[in-house]
Amino acid sequence: MNDRRISKRRRVLKAGKVVFDTTSVDCVVRDLSDSGAGVQVDSPFGIPHEFSLTILADHSNRACRVVWRKQKRLGIAFY
Repeated sequence: MNDRRISKRRRVLKAGKVVFDTTSVDCVVRDLSDSGAGVQVDSPFGIPHEFSLTILADHSNRACRVVWRKQKRLGIAFY
């Protein structure tokens, strides 16, 4: 399988929040790189194409867009 990622992702297990409009959805960041992440949510229903990802342990907040969706997983790219 071809890996088209810009930078190599490392496996992590960090609590996060998908934030959009006035809504936040809890998530788990499963892998992370300088250019994006893989996150797991209870339900991807209603999560828009663009949102902010907050990683609680790092106190970081990144604007991102969804690159792929698969059941309860989202692949996102930072911008």
